[in-house]
Amino acid sequence: MLNIGVIGVGYWGPNIIRNFTALPDSNVVLCADVRKERLDFITSLYPKIEVTTCEEDVIKDKRIDAVAIVTPVSTHFKLAKESIENGKHLLLEKPMCGTIDECKELVDLAYKKNKIIMVDHTFIYHPAIKKCKELIEIGELGDKLFYFDSVRINLGLFQHDINVIWDLAPHDLSIMDYLINEKPVAVSACGAAHFRLPVEDVAYITVKFESQLIAHFQVSWLAPVKIRRTVISGSSKMLVYDDMDPSEKIKIYDKGITVNESIYETLISYRTGDMWAPKISTKEALRDECEHFLDCVMHNKKPITDAENGLRIVRLLGAADESIKSNGCWVSCKE
Repeated sequence: MLNIGVIGVGYWGPNIIRNFTALPDSNVVLCADVRKERLDFITSLYPKIEVTTCEEDVIKDKRIDAVAIVTPVSTHFKLAKESIENGKHLLLEKPMCGTIDECKELVDLAYKKNKIIMVDHTFIYHPAIKKCKELIEIGELGDKLFYFDSVRINLGLFQHDINVIWDLAPHDLSIMDYLINEKPVAVSACGAAHFRLPVEDVAYITVKFESQLIAHFQVSWLAPVKIRRTVISGSSKMLVYDDMDPSEKIKIYDKGITVNESIYETLISYRTGDMWAPKISTKEALRDECEHFLDCVMHNKKPITDAENGLRIVRLLGAADESIKSNGCWVSCKE
């Protein structure tokens, strides 16, 4: 039985608690939040869980084996560092930290203390994303990927401490990092702050790879509709992942082009075939993630979304911010 402490019970924290309390190998012992009304809410749902307004109570509690930190990114480094120094394993909300240097320090500290850091990139544990990974690895889309295009837009919720890139892009950047077995080399981004300078509420990010593969991300808090869609084009077929589709989240299109070259000209013909939608498990992604975290801690395994993964995503986010400040210039994201 792994004893869990949770710091932050705002929007996402209660979901973490719900899943850990439902698992037979974990026990949520103590939750912390500065807002008493949120603690009262947790108590109404889980009377046996202790609550406190001081995060230090969770960090220093010797009963607790692992801490889930579900707080604003500006607080991650301090809370994570203190938790590791007090012997705790970590489930750390995304993005991992606010800077590359903070991420690197946590990576080194976790290694030194032999503690596991798992970053809460929940979509990596989504059955649909796992199916995308499977399809790409078996060559269903072809032997080469051409582009990765992602749209994540909605109306709100505006964040006070981070821009729209740090709020929404970690989801899709982590999906890209998981699905594409190639490291990006540079990032270009542009964005605009319409309501609160200098916090961008609309942004476009382009990620370049050494091959001809290119990835593009659109994120916005100012859209009239909610869209969560990714298109991946391969040399043989194309895949559309639509998280808003309740029944057919993944569709494979047997569409593409055929190029016939001669000494005189290049002829391009278009191929249109069938569309099919694979069956996707309905298991909750967060449940799978929590199970994976417990397994990694209890058996000393490396998490899929480990600290190195978190560092890679923060490196991309930092490069995007730097590019916006440089009017869209390409910024290296090599390690």
